[in-house]
Amino acid sequence: MPVKKKRKSSGSDDSGFRKCKITSYCRNQATSRIINPEEQFSSKKCLSWFYEYAGPDEVVGPEGMEKFCEDIGVEPENIIMLVLAWKLEAPNMGFFTKEEWLKGMTLLQCDCTERLQGKLDFLRLQLNDGAAFKNIYRYAFDFARDKDQRSLDIDTAKSMLALLLGRTWPLFPVFHQFLEQSKYKVMNKDQWYNVLEFSRTVHPDLSNYDEDGACDVQRSATGI
Repeated sequence: MPVKKKRKSSGSDDSGFRKCKITSYCRNQATSRIINPEEQFSSKKCLSWFYEYAGPDEVVGPEGMEKFCEDIGVEPENIIMLVLAWKLEAPNMGFFTKEEWLKGMTLLQCDCTERLQGKLDFLRLQLNDGAAFKNIYRYAFDFARDKDQRSLDIDTAKSMLALLLGRTWPLFPVFHQFLEQSKYKVMNKDQWYNVLEFSRTVHPDLSNYDEDGACDVQRSATGI
C-alpha cells in the first residue's frame, strides 16, 4: 500500500509538473506577444497617447512638449529630441501635430511612453550613421529657423551647431569662436551645408588645409 500511494503521489506530481510547464509556456508566449511591437502596436492607443499632451488645437505645443520630455526622461534640449522630430517630419520646433505624431510613431511602432523609451538607443544610433546624420543636419536648418525667414539667425545657428557638431568635431571650438567674433547676424542654407562639409573634409591638424577652400567656407559662414 505505501508503494501504491507513493506511485499515485508521483503520478499526481507528474501531472502537476506537466500543467506547470504548459502554464509556463503559455505565459511565455503571451509575454512574447506583449513585447513584440510589430504585433501589438495600436493606432487607437497611440492617438490616446497623443491627447495626453495635445492642447485644444490638437497640437502638442511647448507645455505639452515639456511634459512629454519629462515622461520619456529626455531633456528638451537633448539632441534625441531633434532626431525624434526628424523621424516625425515635424517642420516646427516645439510642436507636433496629430498627423505628424501618428505617422512618425507608427513608423517607430511606438504607442506609449515605454515603447518610445525602448527606441531611444535606436534614435541615438542614427547620429552615428553618416547618411542619416547628414539628413538630420540638413533637416535642422529648416526646423530651427523662423518660418518667415529664409536664413537662420546666428545665435540659433551657433546653438544648433553646438548640438550637432560640438560633440564630434575637434575644430568646433575654434569655429564657434570665429562665429562669436563675426558681425554677421544670419546663416543661409548654403552656408549651413558648407559648414558640415568643412567639418568632414578638413583634418583636425589642418594637414589638408586648402587656403582657397578655407576662404570659401569663411565666406559661406559669414556671408561675405
